[in-house]
Amino acid sequence: MTGPSPSAAAAQAPTAGDVSEKDRLLAQYAEVASLAGGLAHEIRNPLSTIRMNLELLGEDVEELDDPRRQRMLRKIERIQLECGHLEEVLTAFLQFSRAGELETEIADLGGVVKEFIAFYEPEARRLGVELSPHLDADLPPVRLDRALIRQVLMNLALNAQQAMPDGGMLELQAYRCEEAVCLDIIDSGCGIDPSAQQRMFQAFFSTKPGGSGLGLPTARKIIEAHGGTIHCESEPRRGSRFTIRLPAAAPE
Repeated sequence: MTGPSPSAAAAQAPTAGDVSEKDRLLAQYAEVASLAGGLAHEIRNPLSTIRMNLELLGEDVEELDDPRRQRMLRKIERIQLECGHLEEVLTAFLQFSRAGELETEIADLGGVVKEFIAFYEPEARRLGVELSPHLDADLPPVRLDRALIRQVLMNLALNAQQAMPDGGMLELQAYRCEEAVCLDIIDSGCGIDPSAQQRMFQAFFSTKPGGSGLGLPTARKIIEAHGGTIHCESEPRRGSRFTIRLPAAAPE
């Protein structure tokens, strides 16, 4: 018995074209998330030890009868603050690296936004930020990961509240746009200058002291993993509008 001809064998063998672009991106996301998780673990363990020993050191310094005691305590507090900032950066980096891992379901985007507003409203009230939702009632359903979309909304809300340190208005408008659903998040804050707009979605770029520079890049990565888009329109002193566009779910 003879085997298949070389041409037949070649036809049966999978080719590079058989592997979709989506599968390739998912594999890359998984690899980056795995590396990020390992890196965070390796950093968090010694970081926890440092923070614990700083607390013990602070207690020892408190008991000293030394004129330099207050100065030493201030230095310890500064190191503790920097450790806390490093922990925040690690958390933001993990969120960024895992933003492409979706667990989707068919859902109403307007309902997800309402849930977020109920969660965020007490903090907004404390900061003097008025929430103004305008959510169309007949939106087509979309396929989304609820937890990650809420993370996008939180990142954009935090960005808005930092632009409105004295309070202001935050509007959330959801509406149908052709074969998709759009969500506008509009703030009345200080706006973003053109040079910053060109880099605002780059990882680790931030105009805020102490910012991780990962909030907006994480938001974009999550939206693009959903097959959607996000863009910003802004002018200095005239606020900002972020528009998210998600494809309507195909009928099951």
